[in-house]
Amino acid sequence: MPRRSPTGALLAFVVAGSLVACGGGDEEEGTGLAAEITSDLSEAPDVPASDEPAPEELVVGDVVVGDGEEAVEGATAQVKYVGAFYETGEEFDASWDRGEDETLPVPLGAGRVIPGFEQGIEGMQVGGRRVITIPSDLAYADQPPAGIPVDADLVFVVDLVSVD
Repeated sequence: MPRRSPTGALLAFVVAGSLVACGGGDEEEGTGLAAEITSDLSEAPDVPASDEPAPEELVVGDVVVGDGEEAVEGATAQVKYVGAFYETGEEFDASWDRGEDETLPVPLGAGRVIPGFEQGIEGMQVGGRRVITIPSDLAYADQPPAGIPVDADLVFVVDLVSVD
């Protein structure tokens, strides 16, 4: 088996990390921000602040991989979520604040929520928890609602409760 030099191993690690951070591939379970989120679906998750530059593309990371029905375009996903600012982890909205059983219906493919949120839910399975890191151009960009700064990069932790 060939040995890598420390420099070669570091370079391989940096390249692989860059691909994940830039959306070159889905994060695997337990990596990136997903590694810092609780896997207990009965608890509202906390979103940590990030010192890393915000990704330029959508990045998803499964905290818990569900084993139920898959969320696909044309279906309505019932989700619980926490939304926070990428850089600070400061929460700006959460379904959890409206009650433990409160869900948000997201008709996938209908364009009723920001593009990154909808795209990040697709492919999830019921019973899963996913971290969705959304660059500003897939969020609100230069037309945010009150309370969201212009060009804010966002993080959502989403639990897929059911698919209708």
